Amino acid sequence: MTGSTPPWKRRSLRRGADQGPSGGPHRARDDERGSADPGASLEPVADRADLPATTGSTRSPAPVARRRVAAIRDRAREGARKGGSRARAGLAYLADRIIENAPRIPVRDLATLRRQFPGLGPEELADKLVTGAASATATVGAGVGAAAMLPVPPAMPTELAAEITGVAAIELKLIAELHEVYGVRPPGNLKERSTAYLNSWSGERGIDVKKPATVSGALNSQMKQQLRQQIMKRMIRDLPNLMPFLVGAAVGAVMNRRDTRKLAGRIRKDLRKVQVPWSDLPPLPALEVPKNPLELEK
Repeated sequence: MTGSTPPWKRRSLRRGADQGPSGGPHRARDDERGSADPGASLEPVADRADLPATTGSTRSPAPVARRRVAAIRDRAREGARKGGSRARAGLAYLADRIIENAPRIPVRDLATLRRQFPGLGPEELADKLVTGAASATATVGAGVGAAAMLPVPPAMPTELAAEITGVAAIELKLIAELHEVYGVRPPGNLKERSTAYLNSWSGERGIDVKKPATVSGALNSQMKQQLRQQIMKRMIRDLPNLMPFLVGAAVGAVMNRRDTRKLAGRIRKDLRKVQVPWSDLPPLPALEVPKNPLELEK
C-alpha cells in the first residue's frame, strides 16, 4: 500500500523483542556504548598502546598556527629594532653636523651690531635680529616645501636634514648675537662659547654667566641627549613641510618663522633677568672670526 511502512522497518510489539542485555527497549548496543569492563583503561585515545596508531593527517593545526604567529612576531620585533637603530643613527648624524657647524657660524659682536644699526637701544636691536632670523628660517622652510614637489621621494630625508641643520645654524647665530645685545657674553674661547650656545639652543633657555650649569663648555652625554631630543622635536614639526603642490612651502615658511620667534622670546625672557646695561659693560675683545665660516640665509 502506498505510504505504508515496509515490514522490515516495523517495530515489533512482542515483549522484550528489542530488549538487549542492557534491559529496556531501544537501548544502545554494547558495541555502541563501548566496553562495560570496569577495568578498562581511561587513558586518552592518543596514548593508548592497545589501539591502532593514528595517521599524521589527523594532527591539530594549532602548533603550526602558533609557529606562524611566533615567526610574524619575531619579524615585527626585528623590524622595529632595525627601524629604531636607523632613527638613532640619523639623530646622531644630525647632532654631529650641528656640533661641527657651531664654531663656523659668524657672530657679530655688540660693537659691530651698534655700528650696523645706529640709534637703536637693546630691545629695538633685539627686535631687528629676531625679525631677520625669522625671515631667514622661513626662507629655508619654503625651499624645502617647494622641493617636496619634485618626484624624488628618496631625497626627502636629505632635504629634511638640510632644513634642520640650516635652521639650527641661523638660530644659533641669533642666540649668540642676543647674548651680545643683552651684555651676557659667555666666557671662554670660540669653541667653548659655541658649546654654550648649543646648550642654550637645545634647552631653549638663555645663559646665565653667574650659574656655571648654564655655561657648560663641554659636550657631555646629557647635552648630546638633549640636543638629539631638540632635533627630533624639530623634525616632527617639520614633517608638514614635505606636503606637495606648494602647500609645504607655505606651511614650512609659517612654521619656521613661528618657531624661531618663539625660541627668541624664551631666550630674551631669560636674558632680561641678567641683562647688563651697555653703560656698565667693561670693554670686551672682538669676537674671533671662524676660519671657514658658514654661508647663512639672509
